[in-house]
Amino acid sequence: MKNMNLKDKMVSVKTAGLCALLLAGQPAWSGTGKDEVIRHNSVSVMPGAPKVKYSKMIFGQFIEHFDNQVYGGLYDPESKFADEDGFRKDVIEALREIKTPIVRWPGGCFVSTYHWLDGVGKERTPVYDKTWQVEDPNTFGTDEYIKWCRKVGCEPYICTNAGTGTPEEMSDWVEYCNLTIGKYGRMRAANGHPEPYNVKYWSVGNENWGAHELGARTVQEWGPMVRESAKLMRSVTKDAKLFAAAKSDKKWTLPLLREAGPYLDYIAIHGYWDPLFHVNNPAPYLKCMMKTDAPEQDIQRTIGILDEAGFGGGKIKIAYDEWNLRNWHHPWHGDLRRGFDLEARRKNDMASTYTMADALFSACFLNACLRHSDVVDIACFAPVVNTRGPIFVHPDGIVRRTTFYVFKMYTNGLEDYMLPVALEAGRLTQGSQSTAVFDVVLTGNADGTRYVYAVVNKDPEKSHALTLDFKSLGVKEPRKLKGTVLSGTSADDYNDIGKERVVPEERSFEVRDAAVVLPPHSLTLLRLEK
Repeated sequence: MKNMNLKDKMVSVKTAGLCALLLAGQPAWSGTGKDEVIRHNSVSVMPGAPKVKYSKMIFGQFIEHFDNQVYGGLYDPESKFADEDGFRKDVIEALREIKTPIVRWPGGCFVSTYHWLDGVGKERTPVYDKTWQVEDPNTFGTDEYIKWCRKVGCEPYICTNAGTGTPEEMSDWVEYCNLTIGKYGRMRAANGHPEPYNVKYWSVGNENWGAHELGARTVQEWGPMVRESAKLMRSVTKDAKLFAAAKSDKKWTLPLLREAGPYLDYIAIHGYWDPLFHVNNPAPYLKCMMKTDAPEQDIQRTIGILDEAGFGGGKIKIAYDEWNLRNWHHPWHGDLRRGFDLEARRKNDMASTYTMADALFSACFLNACLRHSDVVDIACFAPVVNTRGPIFVHPDGIVRRTTFYVFKMYTNGLEDYMLPVALEAGRLTQGSQSTAVFDVVLTGNADGTRYVYAVVNKDPEKSHALTLDFKSLGVKEPRKLKGTVLSGTSADDYNDIGKERVVPEERSFEVRDAAVVLPPHSLTLLRLEK
């Protein structure tokens, strides 16, 4: 992707319908980058609002048998970095670095023609993958996936085949993983794994609402299919956490909930906001920032559907088990007459695609999940390795892309509880579109002695001052705050082999009149202590 000339973009900042002007008589603020500092932004703690312990599962990941995600990605026995099981040790170490809590597998669209029995046992027969039109060797199957999850330290989350598969096949897979008796429990033991895997998270299907999906279902077919699948799966593991492929659309999800809601724990929603199916032309930074409010709107629509169906208030929770700013590039997907340009899939790995736009959109997505942490319980970034993942794998190591460091900052830097806040902020505009220049969440520890603000400044060029609420937290206004910043030198910076331009930096922020100045195109974690 060519670097954008952001100076040529029409950017303005407004607050409450007024132009944001530097206040006369205010101290001269020293910003960062393109040094003009804009004020009139504040965040306040909402009085009386309870703090909520959020689920760390929102920092989950996803892997699919697509291109070089599994083979040549996390699994590569020929690599100099491979362990005794063929897994890339550098990938495992990186995933532990970001405290990956859960990984969904094996798809994705791949799963709709995947039959799990092909991938267990000593004899593995390669099969033709009808979704991605390549041969899958079946070397990496259920047993390898579980072993890999154990090494990463994450929960396995298995998505089942509701395309060409059957409810019985799904429940047999649960039996293989979780029982010590029966045909499939004994089969697992015979395959060298006597102890049950106790897989807790299971999904019925993947995007079965879409015409692109092999084995797509109609609205009328889907609810009964999910209901009967869930009944069989629960007959094997009563306390399994069950998901079903859904979307933030009443026409699909309301009938699903009416038919199968009593059997479900989650509805599985997917979100990609820069569609690049056929043409790999990633949206530029400012256009991406105009999309940062979309995940919150999507969540609110989905909550409305759950409420209308009678499953609101957390009775059924939301799992974004695939999400990313940018969709994967897979030319001609959905038009099987034309076939796939396999080589073009590698455009997904172009390092210059993954700039601060991807990092800041990802932070805004996670912030939206945190703000709705009573309902949004799980999220899986899609995918975790190669394609559009936070980790790029190459023969001599890995690249930690900009999005990797968002996960590292959040999983290692936030406190455990969400405190609701109200934000008053200027607007960043592009044409007729606009978005708040800041996106802010506040987390705290259990006893209220530590707090961390996560603040996104979306402006590509200007620093902005943000007034913090120290009083409501019972914290004396400090002279300085310590913080961790991810920004790079421009909004278009990216990481590549041998070139890490975007990495978190520890900084000290001067506090004046309860305000701090945040650099342009940045994610900042600000730490407060009593």
